[in-house]
Amino acid sequence: MNLQNALYVIPGVLLGLTVHEFCHAYTAFKLGDNTARDMGRVTLNPLKHIDVFGFLFIIIFGFGWAKPVQFNPENLKSLRRDRALIAAAGPFSNLILGTILMFYIKSQIEAGGWEILDNTLMLIIFQAAAINYGLFIFNLLPFPPLDGSHIVFSALNLGPEIESKIMKVGMPLLLVIIIVQNAANINILPIGKAIQAMIRFMLGF
Repeated sequence: MNLQNALYVIPGVLLGLTVHEFCHAYTAFKLGDNTARDMGRVTLNPLKHIDVFGFLFIIIFGFGWAKPVQFNPENLKSLRRDRALIAAAGPFSNLILGTILMFYIKSQIEAGGWEILDNTLMLIIFQAAAINYGLFIFNLLPFPPLDGSHIVFSALNLGPEIESKIMKVGMPLLLVIIIVQNAANINILPIGKAIQAMIRFMLGF
């Protein structure tokens, strides 16, 4: 990714990761666990959520990570339900944020035509919407340690030993898929196509 493209992408990455992790932390806090709050994670300050290496990986390779939000299962009233809610809060916050941004873009296109996308600010907003849709889709994949795996684990009520075995397989498998996909330029995980479909749907074409 060249410098100009990176400048268009960075605001959306910062916004998407920050909102994502904040919503994990805030949901855990509202469900009775103060762990994330005590660690200063119930905040929209990006510095509290961004992992430097994970952030650079997103900019350079198109995938990466933020600092994971921790919670204490013993503080949750219903572990299966609350664990799933905490996991789902992150990606669904990205879906909501991306949709809000796309509604704004659509309103601007309707008012001023497609030429508004030549504006630098509008391009940054468009990229932010696409990035948030990407975070929504990617994080719902059922591969550990992504949020989708925790939702599936909660739904199936798997034991700790089984979860641990799946984690050992799932994490390397996800990494291999991403590396092969980027190296061979093939869509094993059709996230890009899914993002495009969501954008087309929002813009009405």
